[in-house]
Amino acid sequence: MSRPSAAPPATRPGVVSVVVVNYRGAQDTLVCLQSFADVDWSADRLELIVVDNESGDGSAERLHAELPDVLVVEAGSNTGFAGGCNLGVAHATGEYVAFINNDARPGPDWISAAVAAFEADPVVASVASKVLDWEGTAVDYVDGSLTWFGMGYKREVEQPDTGAFETAKDVLFGTGAAMFVRTETFRDVGGFDERFFMFYEDVDLGWRLNLLGYRVRYVPGSVAFHRHHVTMKKFGNFRESYLLERNALLSLYKNLGDEALAKALPGAMALAVRRSVARTDLDPSQLDLQRSPGGDAEPDVTIPKMALTGPLAIDYFVEQLPTLAASRRELQAKRRRSDHELLPLFRQVMEPAYPQPYYVEGYQAIVDAFEIEETFSTRHRILVVTGEPLLPTMAGPAIRAWELATALAPEHDVRLLSTRGAETSHPDFSVEYAGGTGLREPTFWADVIIFQGFLMEQAPWLARSSKILVADVYDPMHLEQLEQARDLGPAGRVDAVTETTRVLNAQLRRADLVLCASDKQRDFWLGQLAGQGRVNPSTYDEDEALGSLLQVVPFGIPDAPPVQRRHAIRGTVPGIGPDDKVLLWGGGIYNWFDPVTLIRAVGRLAERHPEVRLFFMGLKHPNPGVPAMRVATEAREVAASLGLVDTHVFFNEGWVPYEERADYLLDADIGVSTHHHHIETAFSFRTRILDYLWASLPIVATTGDTFGDLIERHRLGRTVPPGDVDALEAALEELLYDPVAAAAAKESVQAFASAYRWSSVLEPVLEFCRFPRRAADLADVLPTARARRRPAPPRVSVRGDVALARKYLAEGGASELVRRARGRVARLRAPNPDGELDPTDTP
Repeated sequence: MSRPSAAPPATRPGVVSVVVVNYRGAQDTLVCLQSFADVDWSADRLELIVVDNESGDGSAERLHAELPDVLVVEAGSNTGFAGGCNLGVAHATGEYVAFINNDARPGPDWISAAVAAFEADPVVASVASKVLDWEGTAVDYVDGSLTWFGMGYKREVEQPDTGAFETAKDVLFGTGAAMFVRTETFRDVGGFDERFFMFYEDVDLGWRLNLLGYRVRYVPGSVAFHRHHVTMKKFGNFRESYLLERNALLSLYKNLGDEALAKALPGAMALAVRRSVARTDLDPSQLDLQRSPGGDAEPDVTIPKMALTGPLAIDYFVEQLPTLAASRRELQAKRRRSDHELLPLFRQVMEPAYPQPYYVEGYQAIVDAFEIEETFSTRHRILVVTGEPLLPTMAGPAIRAWELATALAPEHDVRLLSTRGAETSHPDFSVEYAGGTGLREPTFWADVIIFQGFLMEQAPWLARSSKILVADVYDPMHLEQLEQARDLGPAGRVDAVTETTRVLNAQLRRADLVLCASDKQRDFWLGQLAGQGRVNPSTYDEDEALGSLLQVVPFGIPDAPPVQRRHAIRGTVPGIGPDDKVLLWGGGIYNWFDPVTLIRAVGRLAERHPEVRLFFMGLKHPNPGVPAMRVATEAREVAASLGLVDTHVFFNEGWVPYEERADYLLDADIGVSTHHHHIETAFSFRTRILDYLWASLPIVATTGDTFGDLIERHRLGRTVPPGDVDALEAALEELLYDPVAAAAAKESVQAFASAYRWSSVLEPVLEFCRFPRRAADLADVLPTARARRRPAPPRVSVRGDVALARKYLAEGGASELVRRARGRVARLRAPNPDGELDPTDTP
């Protein structure tokens, strides 16, 4: 049968079409197809197709005769593996098409495990099967690797199958020996590239799918068994080497982005020649143009044909350039993921692949000359931005940004930046301050920007840039403003809430990933995302649970337990003795908290237990832009009116340095947190309670927030209704004076705390930064990383911006800064639709 010219047949849902290409291997093909009788997949959902590539040895006739239930397609010529597979897919009617080599056989769950992976995730376009040797004892394929010069290889081949390869994961490509693709997707992306004939057509397809935004998923439950390269033994090493060399160049040219290709292509061609020479005993010095001492004749040198594989591969590449260039233009125009995003899937991108000394010497020279290592580094450039000062004394948002940078630094190049000031340092990443036009250089530098607060207002060019933006909204600022802005008066309060809501909505419209702190917050932010149009078919089809858009990343605690270097409260604070009972309020006093009820409860408790002491760890916020709040003044006034100040209630006027907080926490008996009943409480995530977990402190807290539910469910202490002095007094007394209750709560806290270690809670961010990607619904409306960089916005005065910012913050805090900055922001907006920056235009 010849290749059909008509449109392909419609696909049948749930059906799998298996394509096997035969070339003079009828016996192997029969064994392969007959093995499907043992596959756990119903016959009515299975279509077997074999394509005979003009074997000329009677194979087609034999296959027709012995496989009456199999569709046998005669190609009419030898179209290679790529052409044969494409011809088979042209006849396929299944929703999924499976490819398996004729010298392979499927395991019982080969199909069912693959289809389950497709059904679980609509973004998975291809399933890479686990492939073992014929006996099932050694690995043939469990993951692919790709070198910068385009050669794909299997690093684990021939390793024993010890059970170490049983985790599903995203990969760059599957092996054509056994893999699956959604049929419509295969056709849409053009199938296998027939210019390859055979070898690396599977690498090219997987690479292409990945850069177009699909996922290729290794599924270890989908197992096949392979004799490996039975077909190629008919041709010999020279033909195989030639095909590998040329197809590596084809794949490289098609799939690499402009910047990387400019470095890699000349180096890859030079390396192909060097590799060809290194495979032989040819001594290139014999071709020296200097005449031999005895005469004028040029040296007579025989060139082994293996030494020509590289030059001939380059010649084939040149011959294909007109059509290759057209393919490249079309593919790169549709690109959704940058080279840098895909590089982790290459795995050992700098692997020389051949250990021959002469070759390795040339390899290193090429790598150095073309700056290959710098171009193909798998480390991303990540900018973490906070609107809080980075000081020895840090508030929660700054602490969170600090821990994010710390966790990311081992794998990436990280810069931690504050738009409010930086006076500390870290050995593994830079800690810096920038504002106004000073934000241009760091935001241009970054591949991924993780930010809190008002960054997009200060750097408006980010809204239309190609940067991957992660909005950390663990702190619902607009809900905070309902209470915090009470001190601004009615008009100021309305303005603060309105402006903060507008800022957050702008972030939600642009973010490629949103971070929140709890499942309850996730529901809240899903609603706000839906209101901004982000819950749409594109984001839903990529991940029906919307996990690719919104991830829960709680505040965390250090992995290492706290160590006390000195007593910071007991025997140190005047009025608190070494044997007193210490209640610790672990942070600042803000309008949404209720310290007054706690102070009244302590006053009552002290009448029976005069050794009770309540210590407020922070009174004034470390950010000078945050003014003292009304409730802090009220707390002091109530404590004074009850005669408790510096006898039973103690206020730390400043703020405890982050690195010294363990000295305070380990001096306490109980951690306390009380708040009013309002909307901010419902969606809050109290970072001070994380410190209590870290220090194994039993907790007494008000109900109504996320931690209230956790305390009750996991028996971490006691919870009380908001504003209930009697209940609070009783709970404090029980945990202070009932050793059994206190010990049980402490044991529960210790068991529960491990789930909140930074290494655990930050894992979704670490995983995203390994494979950063544009949000599905933003891919077609924002420029990609390949976009031409255009001139930056006009320069303005950094000193002037800073002075104005300080003035606005002094007048009314963050909300006033946002309101007053709107006019300035409009003048800073980038004049081009891509919003890209000129790398030469830095402050």
